[in-house]
Amino acid sequence: MSVFGMPLMTLVLIVVGVILSLAALGAIYRIAVGPSLLDRVLAADVLLAIFSAALATDMAVNHHLNNLPLLVGLTVIGFIGSVTVARYVADRRPQ
Repeated sequence: MSVFGMPLMTLVLIVVGVILSLAALGAIYRIAVGPSLLDRVLAADVLLAIFSAALATDMAVNHHLNNLPLLVGLTVIGFIGSVTVARYVADRRPQ
């Protein structure tokens, strides 16, 4: 099946690539400009999720599982980082 003279999977890959690139640019902007440390940490977590989505897209398009250990490791690091920051922010609140 082809759309606009190209295979459907190629079109989907282009659309997903553009969306992930725009999202990554937004996250990088928030890391650079973010008014608070929490904004920067959240943007770094979002950037990690975007990178994970790009790896998953690569695995789906090329029909391989070579990046799966890296993907699992990135998600574990992202989860642990988010929990650590949430605990740090909760401990800093005035009682």
